[in-house]
Amino acid sequence: MEDGKSTGPKAKWWSRPTAGGTTRTAPDEPIPVEDTAPTADVTGATGATEGHTADVPPQPSAPEPVSYPPAPEPVASVAATQPVAPLHEPDQYSTPPYGGPGPWAPAPPVQRPVPTPAHGTVVPPHYAGTNGAGIPTSPAPGFTPPPPPQQPQPTQWLQYDPWGAPRQPLTNPGPPLGADGGRKKNRRGSLLVGAVLLALVAGGIGGGIGAYIERNGGLTQVELPQTGHNSGGRAPDSVAGIAASALPSVVTLHVSGTTESGTGTGFVLDNSGHILTNNHVVAPAGSSGEITVTFSGGETARAEVVGKDSGYDLAVVKVTGVSGLKPLPLGNSDNVQVGDPVVAIGAPFDLSNTVTSGIISAKDRPITAGGEKGDGSDISYVDALQTDAPINPGNSGGPLVDTDAHVIGINSAIRAADSGSSTEGGQAGSIGLGFAIPINQGKRVAEELINTGKATHPVIGVTLDMKYTGDGAKVGTKGAAGKPAVTPDGPGAKAGIKPGDVITEVDGRRVHSGEELIVKIRAHRPGDRLDLGLTRGGKDLSISLTLGSATGT
Repeated sequence: MEDGKSTGPKAKWWSRPTAGGTTRTAPDEPIPVEDTAPTADVTGATGATEGHTADVPPQPSAPEPVSYPPAPEPVASVAATQPVAPLHEPDQYSTPPYGGPGPWAPAPPVQRPVPTPAHGTVVPPHYAGTNGAGIPTSPAPGFTPPPPPQQPQPTQWLQYDPWGAPRQPLTNPGPPLGADGGRKKNRRGSLLVGAVLLALVAGGIGGGIGAYIERNGGLTQVELPQTGHNSGGRAPDSVAGIAASALPSVVTLHVSGTTESGTGTGFVLDNSGHILTNNHVVAPAGSSGEITVTFSGGETARAEVVGKDSGYDLAVVKVTGVSGLKPLPLGNSDNVQVGDPVVAIGAPFDLSNTVTSGIISAKDRPITAGGEKGDGSDISYVDALQTDAPINPGNSGGPLVDTDAHVIGINSAIRAADSGSSTEGGQAGSIGLGFAIPINQGKRVAEELINTGKATHPVIGVTLDMKYTGDGAKVGTKGAAGKPAVTPDGPGAKAGIKPGDVITEVDGRRVHSGEELIVKIRAHRPGDRLDLGLTRGGKDLSISLTLGSATGT
């Protein structure tokens, strides 16, 4: 056959035997011929092999029966037009599917049936077939082809040619491979890729829209109702109004020395750059340390100590080369009443511009602070204003102001629940017990420090027995370093005070200890006149004296 095969001598095809015995003979041996006309058993329709030329042997022979996939019903056989004698004896075994001529016979003709319509409908041949010798065949006499079906339906059985070009699987009802089929497949592949890309793009867009809707609550922008912007004004006596007025005058001090450092607060006294604070705030600087002042707006400047006094726990520092200073007005601490609202401003734990508020909890609260040196030189005695406005370490030296934003006290001490000491250097916090130096006392001391660099203390010229546990302040029997307990020609000696007397009142207010007596005296100026009540030998006495003056440290 000519289908890309060699054009030399034709190879002899082997065929499978059919029913009946057969004897293998040489190719040139004569074969008995029977005067019978073989028939072709065709399922579907008959036809010549497409694209092939059958090899013709020297002797004509009849086409051998060829079997194809079974159909619902057999189709009528078509008789050959010319009787041809077989080339050898019939195969006694009749081995399907070929049968007929033996292995030396030419290959049987290949007929490609078309699909059989449904329900076994017989289909006439589309064109005349040929036998093994290439001789056309015709239908048997008397055969009347049935009318063509009106609506043929293809079956799942396909054509099969073992010598033809490779085909698709038998169960594939599609058309054979070719140029058009490849193009259609490519077009289908392109459409599939395009559909996948379109789905991906659509999915991405849909996901983005979904995420936007989930995040923003819809395709439209959500705007929540809100109060409009106002001018920001507050009543002058409100906490906000007080803070707005006082904050520009409050500063934060960072002090560093050779062995220690600290943070505190102060406030501007005048346009010359004087700032009032606590003595224990600037004490770490010593004689060679550094003090940096930070204003509420963030500007910084170096400061120098003008004067300080440990007995009052007050100090004044001064900045130079700074303009636009705003002094904080001073009030009158004698006008303060218990329950008056107050505002404390400072830098607790170095948090500058911190504002807290509260009330005056008590007046004339005698307190002592300091004493870390052990010799009593650093102890301060204050007849303090008590407040529940939160005060913490770093608030020291800051202003306690009233509703007019006027200073009525200098925040100096707190009473903590514990000592605040720890291995990590922790400090105790506020529990609502804060104490401020009354501004009347602070004003007098500040003026003396600015004018002379030192402050004066009022004294009565006696030495007290600080170990006395009874009620009142007891005058000692002897003074320090062997001196008399009552200073000769001092204010106490002139008023008639004697060693062993117990002072119980100052200006009509009860005194319960020696510290409290000192606090009451320090609350006055040198030269002020005091009325004292005392007990001597079980008798109550009243005396009057004028306070003397001593230079503080």
